[in-house]
Amino acid sequence: MKVTYIESNIDSRDHDIGIVHIGLGAFHRAHQAVYLEKTLKEHDGDWMIFAANIRSNSQLVQQLEQASHRYHVVEYSDSTDATVREIRAIKSSIYCGDDVERARLVAQMAEPSTRIITLTVTEKGYYLSPSTGNLLLEHADIQHDLLYPGRPKSALGLILAALKRRRSDGTKPFTVLSCDNMPHNGNRTKRAVISLAEANDPDMAMWIKEHVSFPNSMVDRIVPAATGDDLESIYVDTGIDDPSVVKCEAFSEWVVEDDFPAGRPQLESSGVLMVQDVSLYESRKLRMLNGSHSLLAYLGLHAGHKTVAQAMRDPDIPKFLQRYMLEEVAPTLPDFSKLELQKYCKRLLVRFENSSLQHQLKQIAMDGSQKLPQRWLEGLVELQSISRKAPAIELGIAGWISFISRAQANHEIIDDPLGSSLAELVRSNSASSADLVAACLDLKEIFPKSLSVQTDFVDRLITLVDCLRSGTPVQQMMNEYPGNLVS
Repeated sequence: MKVTYIESNIDSRDHDIGIVHIGLGAFHRAHQAVYLEKTLKEHDGDWMIFAANIRSNSQLVQQLEQASHRYHVVEYSDSTDATVREIRAIKSSIYCGDDVERARLVAQMAEPSTRIITLTVTEKGYYLSPSTGNLLLEHADIQHDLLYPGRPKSALGLILAALKRRRSDGTKPFTVLSCDNMPHNGNRTKRAVISLAEANDPDMAMWIKEHVSFPNSMVDRIVPAATGDDLESIYVDTGIDDPSVVKCEAFSEWVVEDDFPAGRPQLESSGVLMVQDVSLYESRKLRMLNGSHSLLAYLGLHAGHKTVAQAMRDPDIPKFLQRYMLEEVAPTLPDFSKLELQKYCKRLLVRFENSSLQHQLKQIAMDGSQKLPQRWLEGLVELQSISRKAPAIELGIAGWISFISRAQANHEIIDDPLGSSLAELVRSNSASSADLVAACLDLKEIFPKSLSVQTDFVDRLITLVDCLRSGTPVQQMMNEYPGNLVS
């Protein structure tokens, strides 16, 4: 294997903290931290990262501390070419396992030198209903933060507590930048934070509306969760023996709305595209890349595959994904030319074939209730409004229903914020596919009401679920069902 090594030239003593990041996982370390590393190499400035985990993984924080917050990112172009980057952009990290550590995090967020808060907490970390976008006020974490605002647990509560302190101290507010895969992620973050504030302090909510910036952003890089086998293969490939190492694809993209009243690093020098409106980029990415990923997960697992690359070696699957992207997603993206979308589709299919990543389909299948609305359902409703059929999306929905049905039947935990509710739903309605489909479509947290009242749509979904549950090869269904497309 050809390996290129890029050493860091950052001395943490030369740069203070300017960014607090919540959600210290593999994606942040392989994406935003890499862009900050490149930026700090080119420019002076106090833009190092104070990174926090608020859910789990104290071990990662310990590993980073022991390594003086030096770690490596291994970027695989394919099985014969890799780039190893040494990263030192994170200056400090914390695991918020108790009130003392959470107070330390809020104090850092309230520091005048902190000018940006970035987030990678996944869709469920915003506590918004996937179907309505409203804050889930009855969620236990939100209830806790309403009762004990001085001891918040959620990212939303932490942001609110820090903003309250800055307002009280007369410090200008920071910018809040979501880096999660959600449409209009900045708008949604703003809605969540303001909704939490309104429940206890309407005056604070109004201050946030008037003074705090929440730019939207689009992030793109495939970063699988690293396993023990991955660490061994990375050592064999590169000689890097680093428990905090992250592996990812070579491709990376970050598009950000340029709205940072408190200032920002010169991210454009590291390849970040700073724009006035990110919506076009995020819709294309969410529906084409992430939508395809979800199809790969639910249908690929049904076909017996374990990884994205393995599924892509199944000749029926790439053809199916191409039909989905060009015939079902493309009509919902009128601002892009046909040629642009064809090129984007082709590039995605090549990225999916990267066998070095070993991207697990089960990882992609997690949190389906949060992902389906933005990846498939919004596009499905748009297609229906222009009288176009969406057989690939419908087969994907059937695949998800079959996925949760199999998990419950095998006594597996459904890894989803609605996991216990979904398991009970399947237990109570497993006797027939018709009952199961009806119960799923009645989940207002996921599906718009307009779908459950469409008799033809419901009947097609029942047939698809019946076929999957009875063992019809998914490849056969991929080949037959998309033949009904309306051109």
